[in-house]
Amino acid sequence: MKKTENTYSRRSFLKVSSLTGGGFMLGISWMASAKPEEKLAVMEVEPIWQELTSYIKITPENVIKIYSPNPEFGQNVMTSMPMLIAEELDVDFKSIIVEQASYNPALFNRQFTGGSQSIRSAWKLLRTAGASARQMILTAASQAWNVPVSELTTSKGQVKHASSGKTGSYGSFSTAASKLPVPKDIVLKANKGFRLLGTPQKNVEGTKIVHGKPLFGMDYTEAGMLIAMTERPPAFGMRLKSFDATAAKKMPGIVDVFTIQVYEPNQKLAMFDTRSFNEVIAVVGKTTWDVMNARKKLNVVWENAPETKEIVNNRETIVPGGLESSAKHYADMLAMDKKPGRVERKDGEPEKAFEAAKHIIERTYTAPFLAHNIMEPTNTFAHFQGNKVRFVAPIQGPDFIANTIATRLGIPKENIEINLARMGGGFGRRAYGHYMVEAALISKQANAPIKLVYSREDDVSGGIYRPTYQLTYRAAFDENKRLTAIHIKGGGIPESPLHANRFPAGALDNYLAESWSIPSNITIGAFRAPRSNFNAAAEQSFLDEISEYMGKDPIAFRLELLQRAKDKPVGKNNDYDASRYMGVLELVRDKSGWGKPENANKKRGVAAYFCHNSYAAQVIDLHVKDGQVIVDHVISAVDCGVVVNPEGAKNMAEGAAIDGIGNALFGNLTFTEGRTDQKNFDTYRMIRHHEAPKKIDVHFVANEVDPTGLGEPPFPPIFGAMANAIYQATGKRLYKQPFGNQIG
Repeated sequence: MKKTENTYSRRSFLKVSSLTGGGFMLGISWMASAKPEEKLAVMEVEPIWQELTSYIKITPENVIKIYSPNPEFGQNVMTSMPMLIAEELDVDFKSIIVEQASYNPALFNRQFTGGSQSIRSAWKLLRTAGASARQMILTAASQAWNVPVSELTTSKGQVKHASSGKTGSYGSFSTAASKLPVPKDIVLKANKGFRLLGTPQKNVEGTKIVHGKPLFGMDYTEAGMLIAMTERPPAFGMRLKSFDATAAKKMPGIVDVFTIQVYEPNQKLAMFDTRSFNEVIAVVGKTTWDVMNARKKLNVVWENAPETKEIVNNRETIVPGGLESSAKHYADMLAMDKKPGRVERKDGEPEKAFEAAKHIIERTYTAPFLAHNIMEPTNTFAHFQGNKVRFVAPIQGPDFIANTIATRLGIPKENIEINLARMGGGFGRRAYGHYMVEAALISKQANAPIKLVYSREDDVSGGIYRPTYQLTYRAAFDENKRLTAIHIKGGGIPESPLHANRFPAGALDNYLAESWSIPSNITIGAFRAPRSNFNAAAEQSFLDEISEYMGKDPIAFRLELLQRAKDKPVGKNNDYDASRYMGVLELVRDKSGWGKPENANKKRGVAAYFCHNSYAAQVIDLHVKDGQVIVDHVISAVDCGVVVNPEGAKNMAEGAAIDGIGNALFGNLTFTEGRTDQKNFDTYRMIRHHEAPKKIDVHFVANEVDPTGLGEPPFPPIFGAMANAIYQATGKRLYKQPFGNQIG
């Protein structure tokens, strides 16, 4: 008999039986309890997947697959997003297969990972997908059994009819259910009493990662694939003048050397587009080693680039010429601070309050450029054929770059296929997909599938960076040391970090916020908690210092200001919820034993901050030994609404603490004549394993608020808590990051 997709061979039956050690009934029992991968492994035929919404597929054998739509770079959305579906679908999470979806805007909404928005934006969407599929299965079961839907219940992928005793797997109804229309007006569960959400679940790809399975972009390979690398100007403010590739082309394994123009000269740039070094030299060969060696043989002449104008997000931007240096950056920022800024917010009469002040505290805080230093260097696979292009790419926002690729290559957007590879880190760096444009252009000219690879030095010296910032805080006090006004003036190169409507705005009758910026040709972009990562450091350090002047406990002082913002808020544009802000401060106070006699000798600092719709507070205990900061304990409190997966959420907050401590102590990218002084990890200092905190405790505010983001909010307060704790340990206030070289 010819085997069809609906027929199982005797051999596959025997496979099942042999695994169970018994007869047919035991075989069926094994299929019911087997892991989904095991079920698929014993099938000699391709499984028959029935689609119930674009996120869910089920086989008649009750193998359930859930697609995770958003790119994954370690924040665990590939676990937490399917959990949203599984909760409403009512299946056992351990019995499902989770698969990374490819880029498909027709099927999936907002396939973007960034801004701490993945769970927040998918909270209702993915739960609705799960609830809709469950309803379709119930309808199919009611029709098969001729009973009302209201008499049916579900549990762990099974449908039950209590009065008749009938039960059936979702798989047994999947074919019929797939033919039904997707229901409308689905009622979701209330934000409490969840079976799955709120329970800790391990990373669905954890085993694959530990076993070294090829999940990442750097792992990808296919027959006929060539390797490409690009040679870019050695400094920002320079461009290609001419080159001679004669020697490079003679190197072993080299296929071709040519230039590409990443963007057309007058092409309008959209969000997450960046010109960086626009005209680059592509070296294409058989292996990475071949290409790296050939690149060294290029004879290139660079020249200074003139000032240019660009259209970014429909706004004209000036890109100055010249070779920039960090020493001049800091001098220019100090000079700008003395000039009037753009008034972003003004409450009351702050000028009069400062004129009448009996005492004024003024402090200026600065921070350097920072490199993302993603552990997996930038890479992408591209194969351009005809008027189509296929990618395997580690990219945070495929939809953004797909528009740019379509424009640059002159092909329809629907002819772009992007398979999403797991990313070895992102933090905003992989939101900028210019490397995908480069790879597509190289593939087109080489007429071959290629994998573009950046070296570590390429990544560090070629952008994208967190800008360099400066904030000056001034506080006015009356004769009783009562705070009467605050004035904030902030700017940076090339953007200002100021968030004028965040705390302490709304808590003071007299408040002034001004901003400024200085143009630059250094390419900047999103870096974990953009702008907030510096704002929190300056703001929370300053609040700590003025609370000391006023003779008040640092936490009590913050709570006092927030209580004022809650009871009698000043202004109508305050970004934050004072009650939730107070909640994390109270939680971290209680969990850390702040102010308790047994902790009196600990050198500890506190900070709290609101960003990306969530609230976080941290207390850090540390000591200094031989001029080195040793972090003993981090206590973190977070209010991000409903916590979907406590296991992943805890990991995120722990990672934020370690990342923040490392950047606060060591993060520093400097420039000399347009060149980065740091090229690799031997000169760009990263936190080491032995420098991680000895202990990290994470606590979440329990509430029923819809999820409000977690990837970024626990990161910014760490900087301020570190500065405040270092002060307690050394008696020295620190105003310039990084802190590590100022200890001792």
